[in-house]
Amino acid sequence: MAQQHHEVLIVGGGNAGVSLAARLHRYGVKDVAVVEPGDQHYYQPLFSHVAGGRAKASEATRPQRSVMPRGVEWIRDSVVDIDPAGNTVTLASGGQLGFGHLVVCPGLQLDWDKIPGLAEAVHSPSGASHYEFSLAAKAWTLLSGLKAGTAAFTMPAGPIKCGGASQKPMYLACDYWREQGVLQDIRVVMVQPYPTVFGVPGVDDELNRKIAEYGIELRLNSELVSVDAAAQSALVRDNATGSTEQLRYDVLNAVPPQSAPDWLKATELPAPGDSGGFVEVDPQTLRHVRFPNIWSLGDAAATTNSKSGGALRKQTKVLAKNLVAARKGKPLTEKYDGYSVCPFTASRSTVVFAEFDDQYRPMPSVPKVPTWKESRASWVVDRDVFPQVYWNLILKGRA
Repeated sequence: MAQQHHEVLIVGGGNAGVSLAARLHRYGVKDVAVVEPGDQHYYQPLFSHVAGGRAKASEATRPQRSVMPRGVEWIRDSVVDIDPAGNTVTLASGGQLGFGHLVVCPGLQLDWDKIPGLAEAVHSPSGASHYEFSLAAKAWTLLSGLKAGTAAFTMPAGPIKCGGASQKPMYLACDYWREQGVLQDIRVVMVQPYPTVFGVPGVDDELNRKIAEYGIELRLNSELVSVDAAAQSALVRDNATGSTEQLRYDVLNAVPPQSAPDWLKATELPAPGDSGGFVEVDPQTLRHVRFPNIWSLGDAAATTNSKSGGALRKQTKVLAKNLVAARKGKPLTEKYDGYSVCPFTASRSTVVFAEFDDQYRPMPSVPKVPTWKESRASWVVDRDVFPQVYWNLILKGRA
C-alpha cells in the first residue's frame, strides 16, 4: 500500500471515531479518514439489555459501512504503531499513512488473561459476559434458565467502559426471577472493587435500596482473582482484609479487566512512565500535551472522567471545535467539563439515572430534577430514546 496523507486521520471507528468524523466533515474539514478493521459497528449500552433479556442482539449492531459518514474515507485496517515526529501511522497490512492531525480513539481492550481461568469460564456452559457482544445473549440464556442456585456478578478494578454497566444485567435478572417466583431460591452475589456500590451521592442510596429489595449479597472492596471453570468456583479477595472466599456459582457473569490497547502502550503517546497506556491529553481541550497535532477522546484518552458514551458525546463537540480552531491557528476555547452519565437498569421497566462529574459529584443535565431517582421515564429514555439518538443523530455528528 503506497503511503497516503489525510488532513485528519482518526484511529478507531467506534462511537468516538465515527461521530467525530461526521462532525468534522460538517465543520468543513474535507479530507477525513477513519482507520477501523471491523465490519460491524456496536451500540454497546444495549449489551446490558441483551444480557438482561430486554433487547435483541440484532438491535445493538449494524454494518460498519452503513454508519460511516458520507465524504469520510474508511480505511479497513488496524494501526500497529504511531510516529508522532514523522506524522505517520503504521498499519497491520504494512502500509503507512501520513496525517496533518491525528485523533486516537481505539477504545479499550478486554484483558481476559489478567484473571486466571476467566477466559475459559465465560466460554464454559455456566459463564458469560455482556462486555463481549458474542456472549451477551448467552448471558440471558443462562440467567433466565436459572431456577435455583447461585448467580455471581463481578466487576474489576481499574478503568473500564461504563463501570456501572457491570451491575445492570443483575438487576434485570433479579426482577425477572421475582416475576417468575424463584428469586427467593437464588443467591445473588455482586463483587464490587470499590468501597460503595457506585460512588455518587443519591445514586448509591437508590442502588442500595434495590440491592436490599432483591436480597443481593454485595461484596465491597472485593475482586475476582481466579476462576475454576470446571468446578464452577470463583476465588474472591476482600482487599480490605486480605482474606479470600471460594464462591461456587451456577451462573457467572463477569466483566474482564480492561486497558488501553497493547500497541498504543508501546508508542510515545502515553505519559512517560504511565504503564496504563492512555493517550496523554489535556483533559479539558483533549489535545496532546507534547504533540500539538495529536488528539484523543473516549476510552483510550487519559482524561479524569468516568468512561461512558455520555462523556464521549460532550468530548466529541469539544475536540471537533478545538481541532478546527487549531488548524486555523486560533486558540482553543472549548473545554470538556468532566461530565459522565450511567443509566442503571434498576428493574425491567425503571432506571436510576446517574449524572456526575470527574469527582463523582452529581451533575444533572436538568438542574433540580432528581434524575437519580428510580423512574419509568428514565427507562424510556435509556431503552427507547437513546438508541435512536445514537444511530440517527450522534453517529451523524448532530447530537
